[in-house]
Amino acid sequence: MLLSEALTALALQTDGRYLDATFGRGGHARAMLGELGPQAKLWVLDRDPQAIEVARSWAAAEPRVTVLEGNFAGLEQQLEPASLDGVLFDFGVSSPQLDDAERGFSFGRDGPLDMRMDPRQELSAASFLASVTEMELARVLSEYGEERKARLIARALVQSRVEQPLTRTLDLAARVAKVVGYAGDKHPATRTFQALRMAVNQELPSIESALKAALRCLKPGGRLAAISFHSLEDRMVKQFMQVLAKAPANDRRRPPLPFSAQLRLVGKAVFASDAEVRSNPRSRSAVLRVAEKL
Repeated sequence: MLLSEALTALALQTDGRYLDATFGRGGHARAMLGELGPQAKLWVLDRDPQAIEVARSWAAAEPRVTVLEGNFAGLEQQLEPASLDGVLFDFGVSSPQLDDAERGFSFGRDGPLDMRMDPRQELSAASFLASVTEMELARVLSEYGEERKARLIARALVQSRVEQPLTRTLDLAARVAKVVGYAGDKHPATRTFQALRMAVNQELPSIESALKAALRCLKPGGRLAAISFHSLEDRMVKQFMQVLAKAPANDRRRPPLPFSAQLRLVGKAVFASDAEVRSNPRSRSAVLRVAEKL
């Protein structure tokens, strides 16, 4: 998504050194490599073993590519400080993850209630729902899903698990729909599934850590480009960039604090074109923000 816009944002140098921190199935990485010369270097990172398998198969015939496995929150543990000319993030769940019912990310088809981006981690959506308290579940649904009926949903799910544990996606979707009801085009379980996925995978804490790590790994003049798909991700990216690019507003009651900008904002937020949204409806909520390290 936002493929040409992302390439423009990175201002690719022919012999540059870049990181695609969310490889997925390699759409961005392949396009980046097509713009780079023979002396360039591209690292690709993912925590999903299926994505890593695809990446390694592709990289086997491409000496410019190095495959890294793990959560992007720890990317600086695998890369040198101030070594990169650009870092690209494409946050959220990937299309292959959504389309595979066995991964449990979608309420569109029945599958195990899993939602783990890395299936090797212990916590799944089913195990989370089996042990979480009603109060904590309500917080997760409200904070990560921005669900207005978080308390009602949490109460219903915690009460229902006494009779039958929640283990299937369509079962969860039906129980949430019974509480929320149908209104408009959006499925009533959309926010609940989003919230559970983010909680299971610790997505927001990982994004916060990853942005800080990417900044440390960028050279001066290097570009940080981040594609987000909902308001929580985008708000975090926007605030991260603005705090490091703009001095805080002066408080007349106190002397101004010294400020040294670490980033320069590059342009305004970029959204998917009408043509891209028509060809790929999932891109309708995508937003790209870009900053340059000073």
